Amino acid sequence: MYSEVRIEALIAALSDPTRLRIMRLLEHLELAVGELAQALGQSQPRVSRHVAILCDSGLAERRREGSWVYLRKAISDASDSAVDVAASRLLDAAEAEDAEFAAQCAEDRRHLAAIRARRESSAAQFFASHAGEWDQLRALLSPAEEVEECIVEAIGRQPLGRLLDIGTGTGRIAELLANRADYVVGFDRSPEMLRLARARLQDFPAGHWELVQGDFYALPFADASFDTVTLHQVLHFAHEPVYTLREAARVSSAGARIVIVDLAAHARDELRERHAHVRLGFTDEQMSEFLRDSGLTAAPPIALVGEALTTKVWIARRAGAEVEGDLESELGVTAA
Repeated sequence: MYSEVRIEALIAALSDPTRLRIMRLLEHLELAVGELAQALGQSQPRVSRHVAILCDSGLAERRREGSWVYLRKAISDASDSAVDVAASRLLDAAEAEDAEFAAQCAEDRRHLAAIRARRESSAAQFFASHAGEWDQLRALLSPAEEVEECIVEAIGRQPLGRLLDIGTGTGRIAELLANRADYVVGFDRSPEMLRLARARLQDFPAGHWELVQGDFYALPFADASFDTVTLHQVLHFAHEPVYTLREAARVSSAGARIVIVDLAAHARDELRERHAHVRLGFTDEQMSEFLRDSGLTAAPPIALVGEALTTKVWIARRAGAEVEGDLESELGVTAA
């Protein structure tokens, strides 16, 4: 329940045009403070002051990853708080009914395209220049054989049906699971990676697999197309992991398994520069939120502790799908 002081802070935070613009930008994208300054055409110190006010009022929240600070919207129409719902709807109405403000918001959003392009360009340059080293880089991040054994054990004995490997890279996970699947699709945005995957998968029957290039925020597949979806060390390259998971859920059939392998949260900031990581791993709370927002349910993760980094494996299913037995007991694994 909101106190009078909290309501006053929220109303004061909404009284400034720049803070209103920030909130409308956060409706579309989680942004670093520097990216907000770029989109707004203002200095970073000035934007930082506005960000502090928004966070203090509860309208937005910060998330620190190493030396980077991201900002995201903290209110929504689905909130349990009537004040949060009212504030969210007020922001929608302000843009809908104020033509001048709407035009300013539209101009701000046009700058998001440049931010997205810069992000994608950075990742693409890395993949293009390091394609041949990718298997070696993965080996540095986690013990590959142990992770692969864990994936196979966690999936269990059920047939995999149609398998989609998102961010297939060199095609190793597709190769690992191909003999248990009816059909395999390796999906990646990098042509260099797909060339490596093609070499790895070429000994399988031609009608058993295909490789597709595209954006994992907008998978070019129909709804409910796959029975198993894998994302092996993919989400830490995503600026918006929940968008990727929503797409994975969309293309999954009822009861489909979605296998997520990624790093536990860590503070090794050098991985941003050395290996183009966008996210420094994920806490259990973050992943639970991403899965819930994507309409997915999962057992607690399996933790594989390495010398420097911990790898986690989540096995998720579409929420509401008819699944025989409890998910955690079905997997037969020990949670972290």
